[in-house]
Amino acid sequence: MVENHNLSSTDEDKEAKQSRIILVAKRGLNLRVRQGAISAAEGIETNPLIELLQSNKATIKPLFHKNEDRLKAESDSLTAATGKEVPDLSIYYSVESPESNLEELASQLRSLDVVDTAYIKPSAKPASMLLNTMTAKTEEPPTTTPNFVSRQGYLDPAPVGIDAKYAWSIAGGYGNGVNIIDIEWGWHFTHEDLRVNHGGVISGTNSSNDDHGTSVIGEFGGDANNFGVTGISPEAYVSTVSLETHDTSEAILIAADRLRPGDIMLLEVHRDGPASIGVGQYGYIAIEWWPDDFDAIRYAVSKGIIVVEAAGNGGQNLDDNIYNTPQAGFPTSWRNPFNPNNPTSGAILVGAGNPPSGIHGRNAQPNVGEPYADRARCYFSNYGERVDTQGWGWEVTSTGYGDLQGGTSKDVWYTDQFSGTSSASPIIVGTLACLQGILRANGKAPLNSSQAIKLLRSTGSPQQRGSGFTFSRNMSGTGYTQNYPDRSENQRIGNRPNLRELIEKVL
Repeated sequence: MVENHNLSSTDEDKEAKQSRIILVAKRGLNLRVRQGAISAAEGIETNPLIELLQSNKATIKPLFHKNEDRLKAESDSLTAATGKEVPDLSIYYSVESPESNLEELASQLRSLDVVDTAYIKPSAKPASMLLNTMTAKTEEPPTTTPNFVSRQGYLDPAPVGIDAKYAWSIAGGYGNGVNIIDIEWGWHFTHEDLRVNHGGVISGTNSSNDDHGTSVIGEFGGDANNFGVTGISPEAYVSTVSLETHDTSEAILIAADRLRPGDIMLLEVHRDGPASIGVGQYGYIAIEWWPDDFDAIRYAVSKGIIVVEAAGNGGQNLDDNIYNTPQAGFPTSWRNPFNPNNPTSGAILVGAGNPPSGIHGRNAQPNVGEPYADRARCYFSNYGERVDTQGWGWEVTSTGYGDLQGGTSKDVWYTDQFSGTSSASPIIVGTLACLQGILRANGKAPLNSSQAIKLLRSTGSPQQRGSGFTFSRNMSGTGYTQNYPDRSENQRIGNRPNLRELIEKVL
């Protein structure tokens, strides 16, 4: 089923880095790269690899920027401790070339004796909609920012919201003692409502394109005060890793090594998959479909960390057979992670659902005119049996963008139209942070990823049916009309969490 949207580029599209080649070394040959020098086990020839890279003006480095022997030892240690096989991340390398023909280079790399395989990894982008191009108000705000909590309907009791306010009435329910790391591009950490319990960027370079990240962390980490917004879990300690500098899988490893069991990692990112048409974000999917990201997530989950992953805004049925076919160069061991019959990454996959009609005085989806059907799949959200739960995909009030409150200083900007699986995923992060804080405050062990998934799937406000509509937009100068059929509750994005119910379950 073709569902086309986001048909023009945004600054988010432009800032993403170019595609790269991921090289997977053959196990047991001890391929090692040290400051540009390449070696392998005794008797293993590396000159063909060196010559091929030189002729293509290409560079190679460990994908995870750590000593390969240390990476192997860490995986072996986790395997022994958990009794489950933890991926060996030491076999992954990043190859970058100024040459345009990456396909040919990847093919040539696959022919070398020391190489198991090589595949092209598309650039990643924020899991947001074209709708997140709100214009900041030019008029200066009042001296003291108003209290916008009444506009944060996702905090309210179920089924409208997740009932965060109930969680706050219980010891630990503000997310006390929980660490959260958000992985994306940029954040405005001098914002007036992000001053407490924020550790800034712990690795990488912060991007100046920071509204998206600012809105994300405002949802769960906005300060608890008498103005602006209040995050779902404002006592959780929030830091970030920037994809402005790091590859997604490398960022996951960096975050995993900074978090404890029970802490939470958020992946606010997706990339174009096999159904992409090269226009906007149609066909974009969750990053775990790529082998190195899948293995990095498994590494984090094996350490007891809960990974929350945006399902993506590609309008895709993740149960479609197209995702069973590996991309050229994927390892022979690869299995489609969206198929529940295959090994799972262990991440919580989040879809985007509609808020109740009438939120902020609006009752129709922007640019489309479709009336909101509460908890129905947003037309852009990916869906399928792999998707675990949903959050609000429209009308989210948070920090950033400036369409609710603007002015000359971004320190006081707020929005009430943040959208996408980008706005949905932080709601799940906040929900889980409240739960983990309550468990710790009550002397109980925090949830692991498997336990959290089971709880989110077995509780909450059920997904509803959405109506069909016709969406017209100009694509590359040509008229384009797309019919969106009824979106039934069988197009799974899961339930909206209910913290009151969840807390009763865990206590």
